[in-house]
Amino acid sequence: MRRTLIELFYWPPVSWQSLAAISEGLLLEACENFQKGSYRNRCHIAGPNGVQRLSIPLQKGKHQQTPIREVRIANEEPWQRAHWRSIRTAYGNAPYFEHYADEVAPFFEKNYAFLFDLNLEIVQFLFKKSGWSGSIQLTESFQKPGSEMQTTGVFDARGCISPNAPTPASLFVPTPYPQVFSERHGFLPDLSALDLLFCLGKPGLLHLSATQNSKLKTQNCDA
Repeated sequence: MRRTLIELFYWPPVSWQSLAAISEGLLLEACENFQKGSYRNRCHIAGPNGVQRLSIPLQKGKHQQTPIREVRIANEEPWQRAHWRSIRTAYGNAPYFEHYADEVAPFFEKNYAFLFDLNLEIVQFLFKKSGWSGSIQLTESFQKPGSEMQTTGVFDARGCISPNAPTPASLFVPTPYPQVFSERHGFLPDLSALDLLFCLGKPGLLHLSATQNSKLKTQNCDA
């Protein structure tokens, strides 16, 4: 598949990871303005009581109008400790938790000033663990959706993945896999890549490419 233009998220969902896995390269949107109610500063995990949202607090201000690379994290709040505690509770008994915990924990110890920098390091870590060999570039200017992307060999997936609606079937079809609390809640689709990492490990990340290649149409977000 060609390169994909997509937003940078916090511990992005499986659909994001899946789309990246079958792309030759990623063009990460670095010139947009922050958008509330998105995965940019939140992720979903499978907790004891079902889907649990983890949100990064941001410094006060009109973030909706702030360039994404200038959005600052409110580190005066103990969000990292709270997130890591929730993750340990959710995945402490997962098959691969002990294998990856020491590598994931530093993301909840290092003091990141900017949201974009944290998210970029997270996806670089995920790609390293999956063995993904594609290229990563950051956009140098903002282009409106549907401008010149299709003619330049770039698939524009911005706006396709949101916590407010299921990812279009043209981009992602969830494939059930064993989860920690599946006997209690059933399969919970499209959670954070953390769920896939701790439940299936590297084989799970690689499995995305094989399953999605046979399903993906990459037509548009409305298909």
